[in-house]
Amino acid sequence: MNVFLDLVAGTLTQGLIYALISYGIFITYKILDFPDLTVDGSFPLGAAVTAVLLTRGAAPWLTLPVAVLIGATAGLCTGLIHVKAGVRDLLAGIITMTALFSINLQLAGSNLTVPRAVDTIFTSRPVMALLGGVPLLYRKLIVSTLLALVIKLILDAYFRTKNGLLLRAVGDNDTLVTTLAVDKGRLKILGLMIANALVALCGCLVCHEQRSFSATMGTGQMVFGLAAVIIGTTIFRRASRVKGTTAAVVGSVIYKAVIQIAISLGLPANLLKLVTAVLFLCILVLGTRQGKGAERRA
Repeated sequence: MNVFLDLVAGTLTQGLIYALISYGIFITYKILDFPDLTVDGSFPLGAAVTAVLLTRGAAPWLTLPVAVLIGATAGLCTGLIHVKAGVRDLLAGIITMTALFSINLQLAGSNLTVPRAVDTIFTSRPVMALLGGVPLLYRKLIVSTLLALVIKLILDAYFRTKNGLLLRAVGDNDTLVTTLAVDKGRLKILGLMIANALVALCGCLVCHEQRSFSATMGTGQMVFGLAAVIIGTTIFRRASRVKGTTAAVVGSVIYKAVIQIAISLGLPANLLKLVTAVLFLCILVLGTRQGKGAERRA
């Protein structure tokens, strides 16, 4: 029973941490309609910066705002390449992602491990003062839940502001935004900055949770984020009151649960990417068929 509970707690922790990627993809994919491949570079960027800071004695909680700032910078670069240089959205993301791969290698090498003696946010003094008697696994779950919830509430509040409403409008009807005398390019850049800040923050939390950085850890994160968002939005397709951020969290947890089930059934680790691709394809096909069915009924 304890093994099962530990497995559930670990899966929930992973789903809640990676929900931050889902938040970012939700902004670029569902709001901006922007296929942003910067994600595969900004995710390990956040982890690389975190690993370097932790190994050099930085305070664990300081790594979070640093990751947010550097992730926003990556999004800014993609936005400027697209808006100011006139490069197509997909290519702009690929350019930034490629550049970030070299930057990550320069920062932390191909791999960097955080020693056990170094504190992370899960073993920091404030957390230990409050949750010192809680096992590490469940401490990670509590902290991850609080972070995912706080960021969700901040995003929901932002989307209700004037600027947030304009950001949501630019993906649906950029002509309307222009008629309101608002620079749609500036809004796109802002959206990309917010999205990649969240993705880099996710990389930061993963580094804290796993105590390691790998130059290849960003591979497939774009696919994961898209799959999580599509799962969540498909489940809550008819629930108009459910916010997109809620759908992103639920989708992330479900996706991680499916992967965990596959591992528990004995799936070799080297086939995980194949399972991820197949699962994503099934999700896309199901979503497309449901969309066509809704159109026929209408």
